[in-house]
Amino acid sequence: MRLLLDANLSWRMVAVLKLHFEDCYHVDSIGLTVPAKDSEIWDNARKNNLIIVTNDEDFIDFINVKGFPPKVILLRTGNQSRLFISNLLIQNRRLTFCKYARRRKGLLRRCREI
Repeated sequence: MRLLLDANLSWRMVAVLKLHFEDCYHVDSIGLTVPAKDSEIWDNARKNNLIIVTNDEDFIDFINVKGFPPKVILLRTGNQSRLFISNLLIQNRRLTFCKYARRRKGLLRRCREI
């Protein structure tokens, strides 16, 4: 899985997640305007086959209007540390991958407990 972290997540998570996922980028480091518009993030993720990881519910609207790809992991964890979120993604990467491989939907919600 190739991840694209939205601006509402720390760029410091990228180095840790790259050790466990095929690739990982942060929106601030892929050449988009800062702050990037959600539509720019969506288009970049679609073009580069990335899964958007975000806390931003606006991406639900994109899925409903535009369909997918890209797919979106919507974190519903509340205000948690980058370590907590990184560990949540790492510990559940196989489950997440399996669900995405079988799902015909573009949204996967990840909560505090999976």
